[in-house]
Amino acid sequence: MVNGRLVPTSMDEFAELCEKVESTSSRKRKVKSIAEFLVSVDADEIKPFILLLLGQPFSETDSRKLDVGYVTIEKVQSGGQQRTLFDDEVMLVDILPMLNQIADTSGTGSRKIKENLLRNLFGRLSPPARKYLRRSLYREMRIGASEGVILEGIARASGKDLEEVKKANMLLGDIGRLAEMALAGEELGVSARMFVPIRPMLAETAESVDEALRIMGKAAFEYKLDGIRVQVHKDDEEVKVFSRRLTEVTESLFEIVEIAKAIPEKRYIVEGEVVAYRERPLPFQDLMKRFRRVNEIDEVSKIVPIRLFIFDILFRDARDLMSIPYQTRYQELESMFPPDLLVPRMVTSNSQEAQEFFEKALEEGHEGLIAKELDSSYTMGKRGRKWLKIKRSHTLDLVIVAAEWGHGRRRGWLSDYYLAAVEGEGFAVVGKTFKGLTDNEFEWMTRRLLELKIEEEDHVITVKPRIVVEIAFDEVQTSPKYPSRMALRFARIKAIREDKTPEEADTLREVERIYNFQFESKERLDIDAEP
Repeated sequence: MVNGRLVPTSMDEFAELCEKVESTSSRKRKVKSIAEFLVSVDADEIKPFILLLLGQPFSETDSRKLDVGYVTIEKVQSGGQQRTLFDDEVMLVDILPMLNQIADTSGTGSRKIKENLLRNLFGRLSPPARKYLRRSLYREMRIGASEGVILEGIARASGKDLEEVKKANMLLGDIGRLAEMALAGEELGVSARMFVPIRPMLAETAESVDEALRIMGKAAFEYKLDGIRVQVHKDDEEVKVFSRRLTEVTESLFEIVEIAKAIPEKRYIVEGEVVAYRERPLPFQDLMKRFRRVNEIDEVSKIVPIRLFIFDILFRDARDLMSIPYQTRYQELESMFPPDLLVPRMVTSNSQEAQEFFEKALEEGHEGLIAKELDSSYTMGKRGRKWLKIKRSHTLDLVIVAAEWGHGRRRGWLSDYYLAAVEGEGFAVVGKTFKGLTDNEFEWMTRRLLELKIEEEDHVITVKPRIVVEIAFDEVQTSPKYPSRMALRFARIKAIREDKTPEEADTLREVERIYNFQFESKERLDIDAEP
């Protein structure tokens, strides 16, 4: 008996907790309910509870996938046999081993075996437990238990400091393991660990180098490259490369492994940008063609060669460097890597010098500059004004949350996309577009959105917010059309950003900031006209 329990926690009890959390809009009550549940369960039930509640049955450090689509899950959970009085009750600790068995099933006939295993699992669950397991598998719990709420629950249940819990979560990359450690009373003073990817620090936007200098005074300006952000971990002869989504991409970027091995330093974690590059940078979409390939990489590498530009270091030898100033971290980089591997950079407080450097970056085919505060520490997973991106044209990274079936030559494709910015723990629609994609991309997008479908009404489908797209536009206008009260004028898709997570999309605050900035050079009416 642990925590006063005589029997393991059932999936029905898990469903009751989910219903309780979903039924209240109070963040404090949600946190309280999660904390109370955590202190009531056995030690081996903590991790499955956290992962299922988060809608993340496989932790970030687990590369396994269920590899079962939306249609299959809907079919097996609605058409399977119903639980009878003679069926054994499914316990919380049973779920992850069952899902692991499904994920590990491969080979001839595996699709049918996976389907049968899922059907058997859902058939043993009560309707409420079936509902919340289905949502968890979709990664769409929709009960208001965001990662932030769950971390607060872990802190409250364990008596740990919330900031300590948040930092440990960033470094461990496994919130389930974090919860186990915290509830067991273990110390959470973890540091960066080799081959456990760290959530990247994020930048906000400045309209110009002048704005960046007004905020920072003297600053470092680095080229903003149109590539894929990567994290390179090296421990002696072992090298692994991770994307900004914390996914391992080592096999796709074998050249980076060779570069890392050639550096004398034995142990480090650095951040950089991989750019498709010949004499000049190639478009981002060309890089994504290379990035998606898992076969014949040697051949593709000849067509789409890449370059690595390193811009930060997080760990060296046995030292965690994230808390030291950016300028000191960069000095560490300069002592380790040859200049041609470092991102082009200058430090100045002079507006004209910074502007000339900005123009030079554009002339060389890059997006603009990143301004960095010289004494800033590395804040994992956070967006802030310690780093500011400066680009010539307005673009936003937005999330597709719904789509409409097309007409005319676009008939048969989902081709009119609802674009949303991050707002709190959800998303706010700020426009629609069908422009910018090729026919092949329309086909790919249609298949992917159908896999993410939540519901369909008339000709509009609502989808799980998973796909991030880079959107170019002419301006931001106010509009009563959307609850956000904002709308993009002449929006078009510039790129599909498979390297970014929905949480890394731009915020509604950023959309509003762009809207307000135009009035530094334009006159503002008392009443904004509808676009």
